[in-house]
Formats: sequence, structure tokens, C-alpha cells
Amino acid sequence: MKKRLFLIGFFALVTSLPAIAAGCSAKSGTMTVPLLELYTSEGCSSCPPADKWLSGLKLDSSKVVPLAYHVDYWDYIGWKDRFAKAEYSDRQRKSATFSGAGFVYTPQFMLNGRDFKGADESRLNSAIISNQKLASRANLSLQANTQTNGEITVTARAQAVKPVDAQHADVFVAIYENKLASKVNAGENSGRELKHDYVVRALFGAYQIKHKNEFTQNFRLDPAWKKRGYQFENMGAVIFVQNSKTGEIIQSLALKFCDSYS
Repeated sequence: MKKRLFLIGFFALVTSLPAIAAGCSAKSGTMTVPLLELYTSEGCSSCPPADKWLSGLKLDSSKVVPLAYHVDYWDYIGWKDRFAKAEYSDRQRKSATFSGAGFVYTPQFMLNGRDFKGADESRLNSAIISNQKLASRANLSLQANTQTNGEITVTARAQAVKPVDAQHADVFVAIYENKLASKVNAGENSGRELKHDYVVRALFGAYQIKHKNEFTQNFRLDPAWKKRGYQFENMGAVIFVQNSKTGEIIQSLALKFCDSYS
């Protein structure tokens, strides 16, 4: 179901851009870039090693795009994960349904919508090499314009290479943040300081591109995010296209926000 952006509070749909102070952009290439998704929780004692492994990878966003979703089904045990959302738990359950699994677990890595067991860098590199041999099935672009008042306007575009891929193509846009930390004082990780990167702070979609074979949307990040502790310089956006019938991710693209103002 399409998210109603104007009710979220973090973003407002815009029809025109104000004066631009700084900008950066990214476009997908001719090869497929896999999406590496981690489902994790601060309430799960086996999750910190997976978080640490993801943070420690020397990732090239032109080869693989990482995202970490914090799920909320561990919150009952005594520690409420401030990064967790029910919609991320729902996404994990839906992904499990695509793969035929009858359950979800944490930590769980998924690569291009399929279960990727274990934090194994060698296997990940092999998978990346395999994906580099696959021609891109969607052309993606992201542009972030930073204004002097601290706002950032993100423009996301997607176009299917072939009409057959557009028929069941869902477009998602995620806003992520790095260099996050929590001091946990309850639950399985009580007494620990946990550090996270690539944490999904907002996820928008699914948007369809089948009608005109393309998708374009603008989002404005409110400067009030800084007052809530969000730091634009540690943030970025990811756009990815997923087959709504099979769950397969057919292309992804990441853009780190390149400038910000206080």
C-alpha cells in the first residue's frame, strides 16, 4: 500500500525546489547491484555480532547496497528498540513468505530478497561477482539537494528496462543513518552499548512504475530532524526495485548525502 507521506511528519511532498546550496547525485550502471538487507533488534542477544559484521564491511555501493531494518517483535522482552518499526517486521514476514519459509528470525541477512545465511564475507563477495554478470533490469537515479536552511530534497527516479519487468515492479525508497549507538539497560543485551550503521529510519513505497514504465518522486527532509538527533552528514537514501510477485530485488542504488548545514 502506498504510504501517505504528508502524515508521516518527517517528509512533505514537494512540487518545486527552493534555492539549492549544494547537491549530489547517483545513477545506476549497466550491471545489477544486489541489495543486502539485515533484520536485527537491540533486544536480541545474537544480533550485535551481525550488526558489527555489517558495519565492518568495506562496502562499495556500486557493488552492493546494505540496509538494516530493526524489527519490533523483540520489544516485549524488556527493551524497546528505538529504531524498530512494525512495518519492518511486516516486510521480513512478507519476504519469508516469498521464499516459502514459515518463520522469521534475527539476525537474518537477505540478499536480493533471498535468505543469506551467516555473516560470510567470502560468500558475499562471490554473490556480488555473480550479480555483476547480470545486466541491469532497471535504471535508477537519486539526487539530494541541500539548502542553506538545512533542508534536503531527495528526488528518486526508476524506469524498467523492459516492459515485462515493469508489470510487477515495486519501487521503494529508504532513508538510512550511520554511526548510531544505544546504551541498553534491559532485556538480553542489558548493560551493553550497541552500535549500528545503515539503519533504515524511514521506508516509503511500494510505488508502481508499470503504467508509464517510470517513477519519479520528491521528498523533503525537514531540518527539525537535526533537533531530534538525526545528522544529515551520516545519512543517505537508497532506491530499489522489487518484483511484487516473487520478492526478487532486480536493482538497487545508494546515495550518501554529501553536504549539510547547521
